[in-house]
Amino acid sequence: MRRILRHLRRAHSGRPGTRTCRLAALAAVLALLPALAPAGGLDTPGLATKRGDLTPKDLARVEAITRPATDFGKAEQFETMQGGAGTSKKRVNADSFSQSSANITFEEEATFKLGNAIFRKNWVSSPSSTQASDGLGPLFNARACQSCHLKDGRGHPPEGSADATSMFLRLAREAATEEEKTELAERKALNFPDPVYGTQLQDLAVPGLSGEGRMKITYEEKPVTLGDGTVVSLRQPTYSIDDLAYGPLDPRITLSPRVANPMIGLGLVEQIHPADILARSDPDDRDGDGISGRPNIVRDPETGQLTLGRFGWKAQQPSIRQQSADALAGDIGISSPEAPRHWGDCTPAQAACLAMPTGVQERLGDTEAPPPVMDLVTFYSQNLAVPARRDADKPDVLAGKKVFYELGCVSCHTPKFVTRRDAPNKAQSFQLIWPYSDFLLHDMGEGLADGQPVGDATGSEWRTPPLWGIGLTRTVNGHTFFLHDGRARDLTEAILWHGGEAQAARDRFAAADAAERAALVKFLESL
Repeated sequence: MRRILRHLRRAHSGRPGTRTCRLAALAAVLALLPALAPAGGLDTPGLATKRGDLTPKDLARVEAITRPATDFGKAEQFETMQGGAGTSKKRVNADSFSQSSANITFEEEATFKLGNAIFRKNWVSSPSSTQASDGLGPLFNARACQSCHLKDGRGHPPEGSADATSMFLRLAREAATEEEKTELAERKALNFPDPVYGTQLQDLAVPGLSGEGRMKITYEEKPVTLGDGTVVSLRQPTYSIDDLAYGPLDPRITLSPRVANPMIGLGLVEQIHPADILARSDPDDRDGDGISGRPNIVRDPETGQLTLGRFGWKAQQPSIRQQSADALAGDIGISSPEAPRHWGDCTPAQAACLAMPTGVQERLGDTEAPPPVMDLVTFYSQNLAVPARRDADKPDVLAGKKVFYELGCVSCHTPKFVTRRDAPNKAQSFQLIWPYSDFLLHDMGEGLADGQPVGDATGSEWRTPPLWGIGLTRTVNGHTFFLHDGRARDLTEAILWHGGEAQAARDRFAAADAAERAALVKFLESL
């Protein structure tokens, strides 16, 4: 392990922005892992390089059924069941992302509904008569989980209104001292917050306190001419902050806009075996395909062990529970055992914030969201069902699927996985799922870069987002804003923003004829 940490320190000690150095160092780290591992993989389960949950017979079945498609004349077996046996077959409507996994038990359905109630409830400022619901803020972005993940779906930019609830700005900088570089190398930190404003801009506050400021977005339209002469206008956003209430930002701080991700299928993603994700990592592009997917190796706060990050826009979160805890603390200001920050994102420089009362109730526990609350929120988040595919066998959809493969989209958007046999909940065990993501980091080019490193993720790298459910965004959320900041107003714009490792696929799309482009969009809308 000391050898691993020595290489990790080298990965973070080079000149900022030196991507080649970081990739080479990470490659060296990953090369060391098998040498230190027992026959079944690493002693750290989250970094296992071999599947120890399957018999040889099961492994052969998994390898066969997850092979890429070759016949585009018909739908694949089980293709409509995107979320395995838990796939929701209920009527398509605005609640399509809010259904429970179809294969949970009757008793678990009750737990799911209780978790839904907590996910939807509005927290209030302290002190209040509600007791179990107070503790909001003091600084916050939203009063409820559902405010950001409206209908359990995708967030959106403000679009000219004051409503920035489902989108916020991450605030972070790189290491500035040797001590901070060591913290990064040892995975004790992902990056460093603003000394006054913390890890994200909170535009709301409880009575008696001022919000930190307001996110400002300006757009510049950029026309792009496709191969057949079609002109598509892309909008280039610029971000700034108005009305900073507590003085200036640290000049080294970067602003990273993030919209809320859809909640569907998270429990299934959590049960993809790490070996299946790590097997797709190719930091040195040894196969020469121009794709260099990398894992974000993070330290799990609960176990203290290194593990695979797989949630969040930069794959910085190791588990749904930790993702939920950090969102409660950062977005709403609610503390939990996993993130015991009673004053949320308030910093020592914000004395008035830290002087506010908290919502901790001794009879309920020593945090505002004690373990029973976190159990319910986590279970709910793990069991939101993926909707069934639509029109998977229609000719135009199948034609679009072929284009998807031919353009090289599957190099990052891996169609299918089979979850682990030993999943804690039977509902997520040994399920064939179709997320269309490899859950690795990819350099997406300067056009999409936010300049903000997060752990192993550089300022131009993003985790491949799953595509399942993407075609129901308008149905559920009433919009079609895509990418990490919602700049793309439809799927065509989203594709044309791809750069870096995805530049070749993007260029092939731009050069395709109108019928091929339309077919590809039809395929995506069927997911």
